[in-house]
This record gives sequence, structure tokens and C-alpha cells, in this order.
Amino acid sequence: MDRHQRILNWCIGLMVCLCLANTSEAAKPNVILIFCDDLGYGDIACFGSKKHRTPHIDSLARDGIRLTSFYSTSGVCTPSRSSLMTGCYPRRTNMHEDARRGWVLFPVAHKGLNPDEITVAEQLKAQGYVTGIVGKWHLGDQLPFLPTRQGFDSYFGIPYSNDMGVGNQGKNYPPLPLMRNEEVIEKEPDQALITKRYTHEALDFIRAHHEKPFFLYMPHTMPHDPLFASEQFKGKSDNGIYGDAIEEIDWSVGEILDELDALEIAENTLVIFTSDNGASPRYGGSNLPLSGFKGSTLEGGMRVPFAARWPAGIKPGSVSDEITSTIDIMPTLTDLTGGELPRDRTIDGKSIAAILSGKLNARSPHEAFYYYFRDELQAVRVGDFKLHLARVNRRTPKLTKIPSRLINLAEDIAERHDVSVQYPEVLRELMQYADAAKLDLGHLAMPGTDQRPAGRVGTPEPLTQHD
Repeated sequence: MDRHQRILNWCIGLMVCLCLANTSEAAKPNVILIFCDDLGYGDIACFGSKKHRTPHIDSLARDGIRLTSFYSTSGVCTPSRSSLMTGCYPRRTNMHEDARRGWVLFPVAHKGLNPDEITVAEQLKAQGYVTGIVGKWHLGDQLPFLPTRQGFDSYFGIPYSNDMGVGNQGKNYPPLPLMRNEEVIEKEPDQALITKRYTHEALDFIRAHHEKPFFLYMPHTMPHDPLFASEQFKGKSDNGIYGDAIEEIDWSVGEILDELDALEIAENTLVIFTSDNGASPRYGGSNLPLSGFKGSTLEGGMRVPFAARWPAGIKPGSVSDEITSTIDIMPTLTDLTGGELPRDRTIDGKSIAAILSGKLNARSPHEAFYYYFRDELQAVRVGDFKLHLARVNRRTPKLTKIPSRLINLAEDIAERHDVSVQYPEVLRELMQYADAAKLDLGHLAMPGTDQRPAGRVGTPEPLTQHD
């Protein structure tokens, strides 16, 4: 199919969707959300990688849209995933660190995503969707916090990071569990097969539920360290085991796209591909042309690749550099499926349906975007400008002061040059946004005026005690 025919099909599909919007279940798009672990901005070909072959992921961008200023809300796993599920900054829901002030949740955690929070799965379930998750959860491993208690009809996967098993030296972790729903079905599964197993489970879910609207959340375990790939992909890339893992994920995307075609549901299925945070160069990942890395509030820590395809609603070959984020996924899917956001709580995200659909002059719904590292507001972006706030470097044995810097990202995407002197009025404006965020969301020991509690259990137990 040539480009002109794809555009014609998109126009026809969009008109059909507009005519049928909110009138029947058939008009609601299926949604597949593929979420990688530690995949960098420069790790796929359509975002500049020269090392990784990712033709199927690239096809999402070719036949749909790339968002080039799409942000996670954190440089690490748990906080970023809480935002994807709730549409809120992690400090809003107190998921910015664990109960002992660690960066993420660990096995046998007291803390988890509060069951009172409303997840994207619950939003879509209320619209008649079948909901499933295949992959990594990492929002609490105790029963009240599992996906099946948070709006998902089914779950298959490892509930936290793949390095949190008995093989992690110096850590007294229980065996790494592979779960189906709320039952541990294997201990220490063969991780070389995990991407293939996730893919087969995802295909089974799609086949079982393709006759009604479905939401499939597929958070891959890879390419988080320790890295694995199956024999079909091991040693085949130009970037070691890291590249092998990414190319196997690309294969997985291709299998899913082929299944949508086989079932004749591709036209009205929205497929989203993105990552939870930036890559760690230590293992072969790339965030170029951005500076920074996983765990930082530099662009490379939190700006992530995003590609989406929806033939009935997204114009092929679209690109947008408007500020968008994982907090926007829940509001956007709510919008596209005819739901309403909860009115009894603050939701930080906004619908970006207009950007995805290519509406003329569609702009970011955000006045500002905030970069938190754990409990600390470290930066704020407004338009092309990003302000790194002055702070104390808590990562070094000897505390050192890091001065503030104003960056013009439109001209300096690598964040090398401070332009505070040239733009004093911009500096003052961004400081005002930062002060407002500190009051609202909190900063260091200062609580925010509109924070909600995380979930907590008094006596957590290893999941393997329930198998």
C-alpha cells in the first residue's frame, strides 16, 4: 500500500470514527500499550539508532506518529509506571520512592499503588473493555497492590525488576516470581525466554478478546539489566546482548502487528510504543542526541521514544515536538474511549488526542513540565526553555552545590550552555512555576498541599508464600 492510499484510508477511517464516536462499542479502538524497561531515546532506528534493527517499531512511526518531546515523569521504574497508570506525577500519589526512601519498590514491600487510585485499566474497564497486562508491574508485590486489584482482568509476568531475585549478590531477595493473575507459577524463570513468553501470552489475549474492545498493557522486562535474549536473537545484533534484547522486542512488536492484520482489527487498534525512562550507557544503551542517563533529570533520563499507530485515527508519517508525557496516556485513552476523568481528585495529565490525530495547530496541553528526582524538584520546562534548579548534589560523599542553569532546548538539546544571563525574564517565569510546583506537589521534606497517600500493608510477605 503506497503512502497516498494510507492517507486516504486514514481520512476515511477518521470520518467513520467521528460519526460513530460514543455511539457504539464498535467505534471504540482497541489499545495495545507496549512499555519497555530502560530503553533509551536513541535506541531505536526511527529515533536515530545506527546499531539496532527495529523495522517493526519503525513502522509504527512511518504509519502513525512520533512524539519527539515525550517524557516519563521519573528516571527510574516505579515512579514512572505509577504515572502511566494514574495520570499523575509520582509525588502526587506518593509513589516517588519506597517506604525506606529507596528509588523504587523492592520485593516484600510495605508500599504499593493505593487501591483507591483510579488506573487507566479501571477507566477503560468502565467503558466495556477487557483489560490485561503481560509483563512487569512494579507498583507493589503484596496482594492489595497487584494488577488484578487495580483494574486488570488478567496478569502474566514478573511483578518487579528482573534483577530482584536470588541471583542478586548481597540482597536477601526471595526467588524471582513469574505470576499468572495472583498465583506464582514459576520461581526464577528462564529469562532468555521471557520476551517470547510475553509475546505468546499477548497474542493469546488478543485472539481471545478481539471481538470486543480490549486494552492490553505490555510492559517488557527487557532491556533492563541483567540482559537476556533467546537463541534466535542472541549474538545477532551489532550491540551485544543489549542490542539482541532490543531486536527481539522489535520481533515481538512485529508478531503483534501481524496478528492484528490476521484478525482484521488493525484499522481500529491503537498501538503505542514507549519506554519507562532513559537508558543506562553502562549496558550499551543510547540516549543520543540527549545528555544524561537513567536516573537523572537531564533529558536523557526522562525524555523517551514514542511511536504510535492507529490507521483509523492517526495520519501516517506524523511528527510532533510538543511537550507530552506518560501522565497524558490515561486522560488520552479516557478521551478516545468516551469516558470521563474522575472529578474528586487532581489528575496532572491532559488528553493529547488532538496531537495524535493531527489537528491543525494542536499544542501541548501543559504550561509546564516538572522533573523530579525522588522527592526533589530538580528542573522545570516551559516551551523551549528548561531550568535546572540550584541544589545540593546528594550523590557524592562530600555534598557539593550545583548551580542553577537555564537551557534553550530548541538550540541546545544536549544541555551544554547556560543562557540565564541572556533571558532573565524567562528565568524569573520558570522560577515561579517551580515555586508553585513545590507548594502543590511538595519538595524534599516539605509536603505538597495536594498529595495523596500511597497504599501500605503492615506485614508484607514474599509472594512465594502464596504459591
